[in-house]
Amino acid sequence: MDRRAHLAGLLVMAAMDLPARQLQAMQDVMADKIVPQYGLIGQMNAKPGQRAALAAILQEGTADMPANLSYLVGKDMVNADALWIVEFWTDKDAHAASLALPQVRAAITKARPILTGFGTRAEFKPLFDESE
Repeated sequence: MDRRAHLAGLLVMAAMDLPARQLQAMQDVMADKIVPQYGLIGQMNAKPGQRAALAAILQEGTADMPANLSYLVGKDMVNADALWIVEFWTDKDAHAASLALPQVRAAITKARPILTGFGTRAEFKPLFDESE
């Protein structure tokens, strides 16, 4: 599958749940206007029965982060209390700066009481062109 077909598929899937700003960012990625330079995948574990509440906090508190191209929250298919977060950023510094945003700080504060910990975490460089 070529890059554009893959991104088009991701865009269709993401469009169902992305804020307009993130949807536009994904369209810009597809049009080669923006190339993400930093990606992050991480797992968060909620207290039993609190996964939906944690997901809502994460989605609400991260709706408007400058330089964030995509912030997707997904349910773990095996662990009923775990979430996976996949993020695309213009660069690593933008991600670091986002942690100081008031809405992100508020989300962290709100999520702490229902978090039990973090699972696997990986940073990566997104590749959209096989020559990269």
